[in-house]
This record gives sequence, C-alpha cells and structure tokens, in this order.
Amino acid sequence: MGSEPAVNGEGVFPDGEGPASTVPDVWRVGLAPHEDVRGRFVEVFHQERFSAVSGRDMAVRQANYSVSRRGVVRGVHYFADSGGQAKYVTCVSGEVIDVAVDLRVGSPTYGQWESVRMDASCPRAVHVPVGLGHAFVALSDEAVMLYLCDAPYVPGLERTVHPLDPELALPWPDGLALTLSERDRSAPSLAGARAAGLLPPHLT
Repeated sequence: MGSEPAVNGEGVFPDGEGPASTVPDVWRVGLAPHEDVRGRFVEVFHQERFSAVSGRDMAVRQANYSVSRRGVVRGVHYFADSGGQAKYVTCVSGEVIDVAVDLRVGSPTYGQWESVRMDASCPRAVHVPVGLGHAFVALSDEAVMLYLCDAPYVPGLERTVHPLDPELALPWPDGLALTLSERDRSAPSLAGARAAGLLPPHLT
C-alpha cells in the first residue's frame, strides 16, 4: 500500500493506493467520495497529489469517455512507439472489470496482467503507463469509463492484442456473452503480435 496524504484530516487516497502486486508499473488509486443529502462528489484526479504519491508525471492532454453495454469488451489496446499514451482510467457509472497487461518484450512481467473491479459506488482509478495494454469488460447494463491521457491520440498508432487469447487468460466472467469490435476480434494473439514485431520493447 502507498502512503495516504491528508487534506483537512481526510485521506486523499484511501484503500487501494499503490503499485499493483503482479505488475508494479500499474498504479492503483483509491478515490475518496464526499457524500451528503445531494448525492456524491468525487475528485477523480489531482495532478500534484498523484505525482507526489506515485512519483509519476501525469500531465493530462486529452480526456475521453466511453459508454458500453453489458458484455462489451474493449481492448487489449496499446501503443508500441513514441506516439503512445499513458492512461489514467476510472469507471464513473456502472461496473467493469478493468485489466492492464504488460506487453513489453523483455520486461520481467511480460505477458502478466493486473485486474481490478471498478464500481462507480466505490470509486477507484488505475494508471496504465505506455507499453502496457488496457482492456475492460462491462458488467452492468451500461458502464461509463473515463480516460485521462498524457498525450493526444494519434490515429493509426494504437494497436490491439486479442482479448480472448488463451495464453493471456484474462479474467472475463464465465457465462457472460461478450461483444467485441471487428478490430479486436481480428487482432493477433500475444505470440502473433510478438512474432510480427508489433509489441513495444521494455526500456530500462
């Protein structure tokens, strides 16, 4: 667990903060919702606090959100070169299983992944650095994911590895009918992407 700085005596990053256990380059962020009779307010991201706790520079240059129906899988999406984006992601409505996969050839955690269940009623976020793939599946009837990115999206630079690749064995729920885009459905396996030279290197 990471440290928990306080503002006005309240934990900024409660339960869940810190590097992930299997792929430490993935950073998990617990968020602190403030609730009253009106509803809920959540500070999703604070650049200075995140950098102070994680030691990472995350200047937001683009923000996106996606709306997905139950069973929709998005990913595994990644960038293999200098046009990449680091992503800070959270679920703002509904529920998902979010996954980050280490695709960096030569990395000690190559091919391994971290997953976290994200539920808007218990806010949390994940920072996914460049070189790692990102995917999620929507568990609720509708799920809204917010993405903060440290670089603008450049069409044609994003790649994908097949999210149902048995070698990866990502934690998609049994019994859930999955919906993939045509691009993700026709994506190469992890081994195929590596053989074709499509994966990023591990930069030390």
